[in-house]
Amino acid sequence: MRLKNILIVVNDIEKSKKFYKDLFGLDVILDGEGNVILSEGLVLQEAKLWQEEINQELLPKNNHTELYFEENDINAFVERLDNFCNEIQYVTTLTELPWGQKLVRFYDLDGNLIEVRTPVKR
Repeated sequence: MRLKNILIVVNDIEKSKKFYKDLFGLDVILDGEGNVILSEGLVLQEAKLWQEEINQELLPKNNHTELYFEENDINAFVERLDNFCNEIQYVTTLTELPWGQKLVRFYDLDGNLIEVRTPVKR
């Protein structure tokens, strides 16, 4: 068995496609009927479809999961993030850890937690 995809719930598919393309370089692989598969195995699903499927309240910013990315030039990434839109809410601003790795945590446009770190230096 292998993990195939990670699905996150979004309110506006078009805004989310732009967000993940512009900031992370993820491309659309398949787009249809409220579901979009992006490169790297990320799936976007419209909130109304997900809510109908599970028949439960959706809880953005629940902090139970996070998408993790690595970026060599994290300073340039944070600059792109700051310039993307004023809707970005930081959880952890750009921080350097004692061993030299840098990280930033924030919510995407729909309250999904994202962490971006520099790769571990070996």
